[in-house]
Amino acid sequence: MEEKLKELEAKVKIAIAAAKTLSELQEVHNLYFSRKGELAGLMNELAKLSSAERPKMGQAINSAKVALLTEFEQKQSELKRAEMESQLEEEWVDITAPGVDGHRGHIHPLSQVQQEVEEIFSSMGFEIKDGPEVESEYFNFEGLNIPASHPARDMQDTFFVDENPDKDFGRLVLRTHTSPVQVRTMQAEGAPLRIIVPGRVFRYEATDASHDSTFYQVEGLLVDEDISLAHLKGVMEEFLTRLFQKEVHVRFRPGYFPFVEPGLELDFGCLLCEQKGCKTCKFTGWIEFMGAGMVHPFVLKAGGINPEKYQGWAFGFGLTRLVMMRHRIPDIRLNFGGDVRFLNQF
Repeated sequence: MEEKLKELEAKVKIAIAAAKTLSELQEVHNLYFSRKGELAGLMNELAKLSSAERPKMGQAINSAKVALLTEFEQKQSELKRAEMESQLEEEWVDITAPGVDGHRGHIHPLSQVQQEVEEIFSSMGFEIKDGPEVESEYFNFEGLNIPASHPARDMQDTFFVDENPDKDFGRLVLRTHTSPVQVRTMQAEGAPLRIIVPGRVFRYEATDASHDSTFYQVEGLLVDEDISLAHLKGVMEEFLTRLFQKEVHVRFRPGYFPFVEPGLELDFGCLLCEQKGCKTCKFTGWIEFMGAGMVHPFVLKAGGINPEKYQGWAFGFGLTRLVMMRHRIPDIRLNFGGDVRFLNQF
């Protein structure tokens, strides 16, 4: 039995020395030191010895076990230390290195400018309104004094989405402007009122650098007693001056829009050349900006407002084009392309 103990002791030492990881060393423990291990099995064989040999052999087995456990624990400490050092080396951080800022997203330039436009008009007493993008023919056309014979009702200009017309409101259409919200607001709130309506609109157009089938507009409407175009001129000069943060002058030119009478075009002085003339303003000193005019009596009536008592003016400008002018964006398609390189500039 002494010979068997020596063989087992040598085998355990070799197994402990050969273990390369803590998991391998744990397997050595399970094989030799557990209750069902080989050392425990050797202790069970003591019953086969005589009463005179049993104490001496039991003491020898216990001494061998203590010595082997000491080697086991030393090896365990070495492997733990090596594993920790390896982990520290892998996870090493240079605390003297400069920090790296987390990547921050950017608000889209359209959203930036729309927010500025809303804040400026809100400070002048205008409410921000919104409405459905899928609109009826009545609110998109007829309520705005655009009869069925008007060219804007052609399929070439408009996305119709319902070929079964409602008897009162006609077919459904993707709105071609945000003006339907003007009629809806007049019907709901009456006069006086001051509103702007920013939003997305749709036109059946070929896409190129300056045209797209989807773009953003801002419509404005003011209705009250004794309102004139002089009020419009003052409001737009104040708005553009605040937006561009420098004094801006505006001028009116005659124009035609079926929902206003008289109709006009509004230009503002070129800020790049200070109205001296450049390529951007086509050497005129003025930039074409928007259509406007006094609200047509038919439109006031469609909104349930008495045109004999109240007057008002309305305007509409392209928010997308305003963004392009402000940031000198050469292609309208960049606004909707989703290219992160483009967005990171703003």
